Amino acid sequence: MNAVILVGGEGTRLRPLTCNTPKAMVPVLNRPFLEHVLCQLKAHGVRTVVLALGHLSQPIEEYFGDGSNVGVNLVYSVEKEPLGTAGPVKLAEQYLDGRFLVLNGDVFADFDITSIVAAHGRSGAVATLALTPVEDPTIYGVVEMSAEGRVKRFVEKPRREEVTSNMINAGLYVMEPEVLSYIPAGTKVMFEHNVFPALLKAGKPMFGHAQTGYWIDIGTPQKYLQLNLDMLGKDAHAPQHPAGALVHPTARFSGSVLLPDDCIVGAGVRIAGPAVIGPSCQLGPGSVLSRSVLWSGSLLSENCSVSASVIADQCVIGTGAIIDNSVLGDHLAIAPGARIGPGVKLWPKTGCGAT
Repeated sequence: MNAVILVGGEGTRLRPLTCNTPKAMVPVLNRPFLEHVLCQLKAHGVRTVVLALGHLSQPIEEYFGDGSNVGVNLVYSVEKEPLGTAGPVKLAEQYLDGRFLVLNGDVFADFDITSIVAAHGRSGAVATLALTPVEDPTIYGVVEMSAEGRVKRFVEKPRREEVTSNMINAGLYVMEPEVLSYIPAGTKVMFEHNVFPALLKAGKPMFGHAQTGYWIDIGTPQKYLQLNLDMLGKDAHAPQHPAGALVHPTARFSGSVLLPDDCIVGAGVRIAGPAVIGPSCQLGPGSVLSRSVLWSGSLLSENCSVSASVIADQCVIGTGAIIDNSVLGDHLAIAPGARIGPGVKLWPKTGCGAT
């Protein structure tokens, strides 16, 4: 069975992290987010994956190539203009032979895909939607089902008084080729607003399959940070005292810390995990890092502090600066003694329309 991953969006909600980096390539535990998704698909027997690309597609193609580095066969389908969530699947129709998967490219879930596909086959559905429970369904698309799991209605971002279920569309679908006939070619079409309602109106069987595993939409910097910390925190084998890097004997670690071998940690540094440090980073003497993600090549100068923040590539945090609950785009220099946050987003000097 083949799969289509929708990775053509501009990642506007993730800015400033996606000003110069495709959403699919933002690092999660120092590997591109998309790599984690591809490895999960491989583990469930998917061998060919179509990447439906658009914005900033070149870095994705250069990194993954034919997919052999992650053990799958990759095919690239590039839209010339935004086609919504369903249009890119229609564009990739030539690569889809029989039953196929569709995945939203900014969702991470440890769902049992094998069981979802099996349930789809037993039900005779033309489409099966993975569903997940959430505390606040008003910001998502709610799916109402019959007692046997057949989809009855979709309610997009319902008001609180309209909520009849906490089960939402999790962004993973199993589909039969018949669904493609409901997607017009060359136009912007949405599964949620166009295709699924058309299938229901035509009386086509659609089913939901509830999953209770980990699920997160990484569309915002806060959720992206949460995913990194959650994944590192759940890894029982994550190092608490990383080996291989150049670490001063007076540096102190607590919790899980991901620290590549080419990093430098100075005297008196304190790192409170979960924390992810990218390749070629340097933490100057007396600096403090807690519950944060550093991308590659960044420098924390002497006695600075970074907490609950994301710092993109090649940033320099000046001596004594404090970064709290903030997001920094790439190649930024923060002045010594500066106070940034909470809730601040700093854009890079290039990208996202900057000049």
